[in-house]
Amino acid sequence: MQFFFEVLIGGLLSGVLYVLVALGFVLIYKASGVFNFAQGAMVFFAALTFVGFRELLPGLTGLDPEGALVFWMAFVLALGAMIVLGILTEKIVLRPLVNQPHITLFMATIGLTFLVEGIAQGIWGANVRGLSLGIADEPVEWIMDSANMLVSKFDLFAAALAGVLVASLALFFQYTKVGRALRAVADDHQAALSIGIPLQQIWAIVWAVAGFVALVAGLIWGARSGVQFALTFTALKALPVLILGGFTSVPGAIVGGLIIGASEKLAEVYIGPFVGGGIEGWFPYMLALAFLLVRPEGLFGERHIDRV
Repeated sequence: MQFFFEVLIGGLLSGVLYVLVALGFVLIYKASGVFNFAQGAMVFFAALTFVGFRELLPGLTGLDPEGALVFWMAFVLALGAMIVLGILTEKIVLRPLVNQPHITLFMATIGLTFLVEGIAQGIWGANVRGLSLGIADEPVEWIMDSANMLVSKFDLFAAALAGVLVASLALFFQYTKVGRALRAVADDHQAALSIGIPLQQIWAIVWAVAGFVALVAGLIWGARSGVQFALTFTALKALPVLILGGFTSVPGAIVGGLIIGASEKLAEVYIGPFVGGGIEGWFPYMLALAFLLVRPEGLFGERHIDRV
């Protein structure tokens, strides 16, 4: 039982990393109805831009490369780059395609994926880079001493950071004027326009916020596995999370991420030995496929009924 809880906690903490990526999808889909396939490329772009500025700034300023000042300067510059990327994406890609079929918008984000990847590697290079956030990926001593369970400090840090981010977004949506406008746009575009809500400005804000979320996700994933092209595939890891939780629900992204993270770890440990192992990579997709047969709109998604 102790080993079971150790695996479960590790899976839940890993699921938080999926939540960070899924949030970017949910924000854009709620406001514009666009499934942004380029979210994974945005995560890669954000992490690579942060590392690039972190390497560049010491030579320009003479500051300590490992100092906190360089870290936060690189973070602010990378955040500015992500906001600009999000706003330009809305203006150049999304705005001209308003009222076009969903498949057209989806294909546009696929093209955007390759464009963003090319720009990132063209500016900063394609070499794999390490990224340290100052948090060691080692067991928490007091948990190990008291409960004899291995719980990573880095996973706890990532979970806490994701919790703060989600809570901040929830407060932003609930209590700010812009947040209420975002929820109105998500409910009904035409109704929002009829009461004077500037739809294009709201979309620009959403894409900028999604860029910020991509930066946070890029830092966490980059610190875990290195800043490399493989970060673009984080979009695929978020798909089962979205299917389970629903494409329009922030709480759904959280619950879906925790379910996927826990189930893939438990399946690898308890089912993997019977099928030759290595099921952690594909088990979430099988779970999502089975879930589609029962509740295709997700746990927190709205039921959609077409009258014929």
